[in-house]
Amino acid sequence: MKDIKIDYAQLLETNNLIQQNADETYWLCATRTVQESKIFPVSAYILFSYLNCFYRFPELLKKIEAVMPAEDVGDRARIQGLKIVAWTIPCFYLLGREALINWGVIKPTDAIEDVIYVMDFWKRFQLSWHRNNGNITNKQAGHRAQILPEYTLQVMHADAFECKSGDSLHAAAQAFMAAVAQYGFLVSCESRLTIHNHGPYKISDNREMIVRDFRELAQYDFPWLDTVGKEIPFNNLSVALILEDCHISLLDDWGSFESEPEMRAEHIVGVGLYTSDNLTEGRVPVAMDSRESLENMFNELTEKLKVATNDLWKEMAGWTRDQQLDAGALVYFGCAKELAHIAGVYEMEDWMMIDNRAERFRPLLNDEYGNLFLGELVGFISCPSQQMNKYTMMQHTDQPARALSYIPYSVLKDEPFTRTVGAIKGGVTSLSAKEDLYRTSEGTFPLKEYNALSKNFTPKVCSDEFRFLCADWIKYHHYTPKANALFSIEQELSRNLKGKGASLTRDEIEGLRKK
Repeated sequence: MKDIKIDYAQLLETNNLIQQNADETYWLCATRTVQESKIFPVSAYILFSYLNCFYRFPELLKKIEAVMPAEDVGDRARIQGLKIVAWTIPCFYLLGREALINWGVIKPTDAIEDVIYVMDFWKRFQLSWHRNNGNITNKQAGHRAQILPEYTLQVMHADAFECKSGDSLHAAAQAFMAAVAQYGFLVSCESRLTIHNHGPYKISDNREMIVRDFRELAQYDFPWLDTVGKEIPFNNLSVALILEDCHISLLDDWGSFESEPEMRAEHIVGVGLYTSDNLTEGRVPVAMDSRESLENMFNELTEKLKVATNDLWKEMAGWTRDQQLDAGALVYFGCAKELAHIAGVYEMEDWMMIDNRAERFRPLLNDEYGNLFLGELVGFISCPSQQMNKYTMMQHTDQPARALSYIPYSVLKDEPFTRTVGAIKGGVTSLSAKEDLYRTSEGTFPLKEYNALSKNFTPKVCSDEFRFLCADWIKYHHYTPKANALFSIEQELSRNLKGKGASLTRDEIEGLRKK
């Protein structure tokens, strides 16, 4: 774990990272999402999650780094295809800080070591996760998320089955994606946090590939899936979609995308299905040995998901408002929990509890106040702490405001400050007790055994031999035995590329597909 510095250079960088989050968070909240539900108190549970993040993230991220640096976690998340919307780490944490500043609970000079540390952890994770495109965010990449390395993309490209609107595989894939999206939306308490997308990846002059990730499908961290999710055979599934005559024009830091023209069923001309988690070497093909087996798998999963969705509706229909509030808050707060799984330090009490310090604010978070205050905080940017001098012009709106408060530089001189919110000292939940079972690619395990497996597993690509063989190295060494060995790791389970090595071009792979 890095030492926490409080000097001018560190504060300059921290405030820069805060500002990057301020600008993009406003844009994401104001232009790309709607925060309402007919069932769940969404605004209230979002605010509740922000408070939980503020009080818990610093210690939980340090717990992860006690065994694995943030940049190592980022490498594994990238290779293993884990859905981590890492923008939420600083976004939710800083919005919790901003809420507490406006309520008069803290000042911008409080918990400054925590703020510095959380932003530094996020920066190092993001730089590692985005290693293949050299950015820290999708925004910096022109709202693209080209995360995957060439050896993974080649396999997805080579093994995708051709399909077209009207054929049985196309229909099965469409039905699956509709069912899994509906199920995931309900699993995450009517939010989109179990669904993620990245890309686009260029396949040919008129074709692009986007990878759609669906996470938290089976019995895993969420108590409400202990029964409902037992019949879902995979906790994580990814669909590789090849699109024709459809350009993904925007893919933001929340994983939402837009296309030109708007993506329709007829644009889908290729499809593949994969699973992955922190115990896999990478993305593992699911029923990809033939068109028929893939089609049958899509149909089988669709039926299981429909049953699970109905069962989950029945379970959630009996929830109290406090249970709804807790579940929604824990989904948002839990966006970073997969980092703890990667490091093998996940504990249910860390991630599936409302911190006692956040719990104090439960009576404040009724529906009316939740809707109004969240709108002020992330939409109108009209809270007192967000107002600036009248010469200021905020990005995107030109109003004299700033979405997130900086750490004042006066703390370097004589301004009093506090360093941290302190240790986690307990939490509460109104949800049912979590069963000690977790679905993984290697089976279903109690948490102690699952953590031990995670701690003792290193993907081959993340080993000392291969970890730093980046795209720039491959460009000049693709003909070497070591490059072939690297590519062979991903090709091991490929239907069309097994043993082909590192020197194939994209056009040559397209030729293999046409055969």
